[in-house]
Amino acid sequence: MSISISWAVGNCAVRSARQPFSMSEQKSHQIVDKKTVWEGRFIRILLLEYRDDKGNVRRWEAVERVNCDGIVAVIPITKEGEILMIRQFRPALNSYVIEFPAGLNDKGETLVDAARRELIEETGYTSETFELLVEGPVSSGLSTEVLTVYLAREATPASLSLRERHPIEETEDIEVIRTPLMSAYATIEEFRGRGDAADLKIYGLIELARNRMNNL
Repeated sequence: MSISISWAVGNCAVRSARQPFSMSEQKSHQIVDKKTVWEGRFIRILLLEYRDDKGNVRRWEAVERVNCDGIVAVIPITKEGEILMIRQFRPALNSYVIEFPAGLNDKGETLVDAARRELIEETGYTSETFELLVEGPVSSGLSTEVLTVYLAREATPASLSLRERHPIEETEDIEVIRTPLMSAYATIEEFRGRGDAADLKIYGLIELARNRMNNL
């Protein structure tokens, strides 16, 4: 049997949100080969081959993290009801970006321990409570990354010993933004008005955090 190979250009289908997927549909696409095209210190470029629902083998270029067991982000809410965000320069965009504390699980930790460490490193705050808020792919058309997001309630300044144990990374230059939760969007727009970018994930994550906080 001959198998055609082509570059995926995308087929669009419309489905009702209430129309369930069958098991055959869920498994109709399958990765059949995976090659590393290039690998650096932090990422590798992949060439994937997958079989579509018509039996054609197609190719897709993707990015994968190296030596990383997951990515975490933290939404810290202080005892005073303020939300903590960070502002840092992102070379890939040549711009400062407003985002939540986040980082790689690359030290053999659990995801929640990585989230706790990143919160201390990037904001100088800690919390006794880390609740799983949501997890899912970050950029499914490009990357294999899956982000796990935690809500850190009643965040307080970390002790000096904790900050010394988890200092900010030498390559990072981070400004902590502390603002009332209800004013978060206005604060983001203020920074955007000055020329900064805002990580789009931040908008939906704020809403998820608000819903969780309101459903105590």
